Amino acid sequence: MIDAAELIDNDFLRQFELKVEDELAKIEYSLQERKIFLTKLIIPEAVFSEDFQNDFIKLVFQNIEERNLSVVPTSPEIAKFIRKNRQYKSMLPVGVRI
Repeated sequence: MIDAAELIDNDFLRQFELKVEDELAKIEYSLQERKIFLTKLIIPEAVFSEDFQNDFIKLVFQNIEERNLSVVPTSPEIAKFIRKNRQYKSMLPVGVRI
């Protein structure tokens, strides 16, 4: 259902976008130095599922990892995702604990 080619980093609106079934899922962010603050997760009800949410966040994390950025999750859903998926804890900046 989710394809990496569909993920768009809309730097003008400062959000990652994924279009699925004519709906737009987004993760809003703020970029400061080498850190990306993931501030808000928006997934339309029409396409929402735990699996979709997890796949979408994983896709965004892959993009961030390729850019060598640290992740600061200010969205509760994304912080919860990191707690469940410990392999992404290494992407947190020094001093940030979840």
